[in-house]
Amino acid sequence: MSFDPAKFDPAQALALAHRTFDIEAAAVLGLKTRVGPEFAHAVQVMLACKGRVVVMGMGKSGHIGRKISATLASTGTPAMFVHPAEASHGDLGMVAPGDVVLAISYSGEVDELAAILPALKRIDVTLLAMTGRADSTLAQHADIVLSSAVDLEACPLNLAPTASTTAQLALGDALAVALLDARGFREEDFARSHPGGALGRKLLTHIDDVMRTGEAVPAVGLQAGFTELMREMSNKGLGASAIVDDARRVRGIFTDGDLRRLIEKGVDLRTSKAADVMHPDPRTLRAGALAVEAVALMEQYRITSVLVVDDAGVLCGALNSNDLLRAKVI
Repeated sequence: MSFDPAKFDPAQALALAHRTFDIEAAAVLGLKTRVGPEFAHAVQVMLACKGRVVVMGMGKSGHIGRKISATLASTGTPAMFVHPAEASHGDLGMVAPGDVVLAISYSGEVDELAAILPALKRIDVTLLAMTGRADSTLAQHADIVLSSAVDLEACPLNLAPTASTTAQLALGDALAVALLDARGFREEDFARSHPGGALGRKLLTHIDDVMRTGEAVPAVGLQAGFTELMREMSNKGLGASAIVDDARRVRGIFTDGDLRRLIEKGVDLRTSKAADVMHPDPRTLRAGALAVEAVALMEQYRITSVLVVDDAGVLCGALNSNDLLRAKVI
């Protein structure tokens, strides 16, 4: 097979791309007429599974199977992929009684899958078949058959798995979506299985993980002089300082913005006390709150610093938008 760059036809390439999109879109939409009550039955079986959903497939179906197992696992359904060829050489030990096996094969006649079907039945698993051939060996052995049949492959030769694998992928996604909905799976659950992702950081990071504590928290007493207040703000670099009583309960806050506004008004600050210039009863967060709550508070009230208090209102921390940026919460 040789290729002559001079003969490349850009218009033909674009036309084939459009044709591929049309064929694969039709393949996915066609599933709506092919998938019926057996789909809901499959979802019920997977929900009731006390073990794992074991996904199997060879070749391109195997690649799709790996993706489906990953999607299931990340959305609340314990799942793993087992290669059918390796299953014949020991990996079948990964499958346990009570598991659900989702076997994917468009033809339903893949030798490696056919070879282990009797063994799977002996293990006492529920076998779900995702296949394009309802009369195939795989379908005949299955407890539930999900049709992934397509009318035409996008491949111009109608040989390479293209539309058929797209249909398999869409059917796997449909299973995952139905399962996560039935389980009441929410953003918080998704974050727990994706702790390294952006959503995980937003939903799992607590303000205790990012806030400043101890001596790093700027705070002065109610009777502190203005010079002491300015020194505390400058040394701690938060852009604000808490004003606390003798029990260290928060009574107010003074920020860079407050300073600017007082200067613009011409207020003589030299003899002022912290209690005179503070903003009383500031917005605070309870220790243990999620960092995303701090983000919401800052956005709602257009502030850049938040004080953190315990249940008694005692100051225990502080953070600003820069702390949240460094933690990649915003």
